[in-house]
Amino acid sequence: MIRFNNVSKFFKTQAGKKVILDRVNCEFQTGYSYGLLGVNGAGKSTTIRMIAGTMLPNSGRIAKDVRVSWPLGLSSGFNPLMTGRANVHFVARAYGEDVRRVSRFVEEFAELGDYLDAPVRTYSSGMGARLAFGLSMAIEFECYLVDEVLAVGDARFQERCRIAFESRRKTSDIIMVSHSMSMISTHCDKGMLLVDGRLIVFDKVEQAIEAYYRLNR
Repeated sequence: MIRFNNVSKFFKTQAGKKVILDRVNCEFQTGYSYGLLGVNGAGKSTTIRMIAGTMLPNSGRIAKDVRVSWPLGLSSGFNPLMTGRANVHFVARAYGEDVRRVSRFVEEFAELGDYLDAPVRTYSSGMGARLAFGLSMAIEFECYLVDEVLAVGDARFQERCRIAFESRRKTSDIIMVSHSMSMISTHCDKGMLLVDGRLIVFDKVEQAIEAYYRLNR
């Protein structure tokens, strides 16, 4: 379970204070996958990053008793001066995984060839995404965070991503942000709508999608 306890998040801007979450209390229950919906700028990606732990709330607490991934495909967390392989080893050790097993998986999955032993700063954005997605699939999580990215690269590689992700979905939950309502409907059971600093929970994802469309009229 992932629980928000009185969580607030805001940013200071030239126009004033932009509130993302305003003393939110809610739960993402284990055994269900959630679609996180909201208009552009509502703060969906910020909320995902807080669940991942890569961004902190201004106040309140996010409690987790499940192993949660970083957002799939997120490559900005890599050390650009280290090689791809060194980054993989670092993350594997941080999560208590077998370094050699994770390294082999990423090497075969990401198909970066000699670039795996080159500094990440030399990678294109697509190469960084391949490395990040491969590493995401190499480590088993109880809950995967998906912020738009479900597949990267050409059609053949995208199919590999889809197959790998579907395999993980059999034993894991997901929290998904996507502008594709068909994607949300396919992968999610419940929905949460982020609006005016509140997270409104819907027991059926179809209800969340209907509410989202009403906001966008």
